Parts: sequence; C-alpha cells; structure tokens
Amino acid sequence: MNLLLTGATGFLGSRLATGLQSKPGVSLTAAVRRRIEIPAAHIAEVQGLDANTDWSAALTNQQVVIHAAARAHIMKDEVADPLEEYRRVNVDGTLNLARQAVAAEIKRFIFISSIKVNGEQTKLGQPFTADDTPAPEDAYGISKWEAEQGLLELASDTGMEVVIIRPPLVYGPGVKGNFASMIKLVGKGLLLPLGAIHNQRSLVAVDNLVDLIITCIDHPAATNEVFLAGDGQDLSTTELLRGVSQAMGKPSRLIPVPSSMLMLAATLLGKKAVAQRLLGSLRVDISKARNLLGWKPPVSVEEGLKRCFK
Repeated sequence: MNLLLTGATGFLGSRLATGLQSKPGVSLTAAVRRRIEIPAAHIAEVQGLDANTDWSAALTNQQVVIHAAARAHIMKDEVADPLEEYRRVNVDGTLNLARQAVAAEIKRFIFISSIKVNGEQTKLGQPFTADDTPAPEDAYGISKWEAEQGLLELASDTGMEVVIIRPPLVYGPGVKGNFASMIKLVGKGLLLPLGAIHNQRSLVAVDNLVDLIITCIDHPAATNEVFLAGDGQDLSTTELLRGVSQAMGKPSRLIPVPSSMLMLAATLLGKKAVAQRLLGSLRVDISKARNLLGWKPPVSVEEGLKRCFK
C-alpha cells in the first residue's frame, strides 16, 4: 500500500511516520516543505498548504492520504484575522489536497481534526461523542469543522473514502504548548495551588493516537466515519499533575485551593480562559472506535506519561 503523509516533521507526524514504517506492506511518502531525511520514507517536497498548492507529484501512485499538517491552535495569535488565516490553511488547503486526491484516484483520505469541533467543555456525566452536534467556539475549531464538512461532502459526491479523527490534548516525548509548560512548572518544584481540582479531562498519548490512525488506514468499518481519540482514562488536573510528578521522579507540591477561588482570581487577572482549561472538564467517549474498529488504547496513561521523559 502506497501512503502519503502530510505534516511528517511535526510532533504527531514524526511519530506517525515511525509507526507507519513498521506496518507491513506500507510504502511511505512524506510530504515536506524542504528536503529532509526521514528513514525508510520517500520524500516529496511540497510548498505551502493553501488553495494553490500543487500536490500532483506527491499524490502520484498513492492509495491513502493521512493529512496531519495544519495551522495549529495558537494561544496568542497576532494575525489581524485569525479565522481567515485558519480557513486559508485548514479549510482551503485541506480541501484543495482532497480534490486533487480524488483526481489522483486516492482510495482513502484520513483527516486529523480536533476535539475542539465538539466544543470546549463537557458537562458532568456527559462526555463528547463522535456523533454529537458540533459546537466549535474558537477560530481553530471552526476551521477544522468546516474542513470536515467539506471532506464528507466530497466523499458523498465522489466515492473517495474519508475518515475523521478528533483527538483531545496529545502528549508524549517532545510535546509543546500547554503540556510542556505544565511539565516545566512541575520540574521547577514550584508550589502550585492545584491540589483540590475535581474536574475530569481526557488526553491521548501520541502512541495511542498513532495506533488509532494506523488502524483506520484499511479498516472497512472506518469508511466515512468520525472517531474520537483518547486514552480511555480521564484525569483531574490534580491527578494529572501528580502523575507527571511521579513520571519525572519529582515530589508533588500541590496546595489544595478551592476551584471557585482560583476561577475568581484568574478572572480578576484576565486569565479566565486559562483557568477554564485547568478547572473545567473535557471528556471524550471512545466507545465508537472500540465497537466499530475493535480498537483499544495500547498504552496506559501511566505508561504514556513515563514515555514523555524516556
């Protein structure tokens, strides 16, 4: 099977490239912006990701596309119109690739979306499911949802199979963003007022996400379906910080401060959005992937956290 992977040099893409090389019968081509060596992979140089990108050479003789490249969620976006920029890359760029994939007679197109398509928080006892009505709130989530709609419409019109995977926060060796910031705080041994947080959040170890993506490459039941990814075990912010401390071999230095007081303080300091991510719940139900694909996460949360520091 000939497979094209976009975003092959990113946090997820690099681990996915390694995983794909171990799958029997897969010949991997990695689409990159500049020539770079990726062991056991063919390289296709492709400039940009927008409505004008030419994918013809990269798509030649391919059968499956895994589209992991994107304009990622940016906390402090400095562009004048973030939604327009997200749309340019994540919607126009994705659908341009997909249309060229149809022309190249690609059989299956796997799109790495985001749980932000479902929304930002879940209510008590009501985890997100793959079949929920989407409710994205920020520009990044909106762009991913619009790309999903375009892909499913294209699948309906052309017969190219589409698989959509929405991961929550992905962690693993080399992780960046909020998770990396948390690791840094724990590593410094600072006292953190997060010892009494009773929320529930779903995460996905990068190795679990890679395993789900690889399962979807040729599983017949994945055709034109949406799946949520996750570790299958939810943690409170307090439990996560303790787990990170244990994985690092560091003492857990957490002070029990009520969530209501933390939210009030964060609101007064203009950090309400940050507090909502730390204090709110975001749970995903991965039963659809379990039932339709027979998939289960191969890596536990404990092992996933340990792998961050190996």
